[in-house]
Amino acid sequence: MRRALALAALVWAAPLAAQTANVAARAETVPVGTANDDAADDPAIWRNARQPGKSLIVATDKKAGLYVYGLDGQVKGFTAAGRVNNVALVDMGRAGVIVAASDRNDEARAFIQLYRLDTGTGTLAPLGRVEGGAGEAYGLCLWRQSGTLNAYSVLKHGAIHHVRIALQDQPVGTVVRTMQLATQTEGCVVDPRSRKLYVGEEARGVWSFDARAQGPVDGTLVVTADGAQLVPDVEGLAIMSQGRRGGWLIVSSQGDNAFALYRLPDHRFAGRFRVSPGKFGSVEETDGIEVHPGSFGKDYPGGLFVAQDGHNEPAAQNFKLVSWRDIVRALKSQAKEQLR
Repeated sequence: MRRALALAALVWAAPLAAQTANVAARAETVPVGTANDDAADDPAIWRNARQPGKSLIVATDKKAGLYVYGLDGQVKGFTAAGRVNNVALVDMGRAGVIVAASDRNDEARAFIQLYRLDTGTGTLAPLGRVEGGAGEAYGLCLWRQSGTLNAYSVLKHGAIHHVRIALQDQPVGTVVRTMQLATQTEGCVVDPRSRKLYVGEEARGVWSFDARAQGPVDGTLVVTADGAQLVPDVEGLAIMSQGRRGGWLIVSSQGDNAFALYRLPDHRFAGRFRVSPGKFGSVEETDGIEVHPGSFGKDYPGGLFVAQDGHNEPAAQNFKLVSWRDIVRALKSQAKEQLR
């Protein structure tokens, strides 16, 4: 991550004007099956440490179910699951790679669907589902705390239920605490290093909560949707970690088709980028995003960023794959321009 360190020396000192770097996607997925509708929504990444080129992306068609894609964008498998909105995954060791999806088939009663990902075939084996709270399921993120699986069920009306899941023959979920935001919420992500849960309130910004079950239920607004650096709606959240505390919180600035970066651990604004027109097209009105460090092969040597594309005409919506190294280079170049 030497390039990331060089970026830190330049971008963090940049003025707070909403300058936006441009980067092109290196690949895209096959479009989701639901055409002529707002359907693709959220991705999750599994990295194959032994053979990075065989890593996988799990993503939602929120009208139909879950896709598993290879890095070439081709479909490995599809699971009909109805209206699933957000997706997350975590490696639980002997229990396998667990995939969870927010189930909004019943808008009055949220569920969390659970699957085990076969990393060899790219297929999903259903494990069951657990309660996610009263209301419409929307956002979802996971945290493996030692051997415990924690899920955060974010409901559309602002409730955030912390669900502890026991992976038995039939999974059992227990709500251990509930947090509340005032207006519509969706995206969330956990930083396991700081044990912080970040939740996006679409009109206001990003909140930080203690991710632990025994933590307080009050949150702190750490990023404000100011209309310049971050333009509502606030949508997907992702963390690109670096070292023991550093890295970046990445937020989908859906209102102006961009992505805003905030430095960790202090949440200082660090820059913005867009996925601009190129071989695989641009990205607009992004809902879900994901990023993962490490090599993913020659096209993604320093990490992989995946974004839902809300406009992929004439085809249905899909997901664009971007090299993290390309993002770093674009931001570094922009910072140099600003310092001239």
